[in-house]
Amino acid sequence: MTERVFQNNQAVVAGEVVSEFTFSHELYGEGFYNVDLKVDRLSDAYDIIPVMISERIIDVKENQIGRRIEVKGQFRSYNKHEDYKNRLILSLFAREVREMEDEEEYSKPNQIYLDGFICKKPIYRMTPLGREIADLLLAVNRAYGKSDYIPCICWGRNARFAGSLEVGAHIRLWGRIQSRQYQKKMSDETVINRVAYEISVSKIECCDEEE
Repeated sequence: MTERVFQNNQAVVAGEVVSEFTFSHELYGEGFYNVDLKVDRLSDAYDIIPVMISERIIDVKENQIGRRIEVKGQFRSYNKHEDYKNRLILSLFAREVREMEDEEEYSKPNQIYLDGFICKKPIYRMTPLGREIADLLLAVNRAYGKSDYIPCICWGRNARFAGSLEVGAHIRLWGRIQSRQYQKKMSDETVINRVAYEISVSKIECCDEEE
């Protein structure tokens, strides 16, 4: 069971460290830190992906800004209580970290595979230009009865397929982790800039019931 839980959420990203390490929490004497990784897209754009790393697999006291690393792990979520409500926080939990060679190129620097269950009715819509989009919220089981809740976005025929799914459907999907900036209006009418994280889906399929 534990091995399957590790297999149902697999991500690998490669990019440049663009922030200092900030302390997140300690568990059984092991410190965990947050750091931002700049990951190039195939176009000229890029994503800034938050990574949570143990102090036992990288030197968090050393300035790592500018270094290129490959991170393998799981994309996880937790609820943070702020402004009298919960906010979903997402980050890549690192299991392995490798420093990349100076001239090393990475053909697919951002990949993720998820196996989980639809936990909210998918929202299917069309853009003003007629492009089809569907938003999913996927529950992916973790060890010890926990789950990660991961927002996903589909396009085109994937969006049409996703829009037909019911709550509780068991699916697999492949894609990449992406960051997206947006503005949020607060209760005092001020506007703050925030970043949302989601999975941009490239392939999606239903799991057979017998599995």
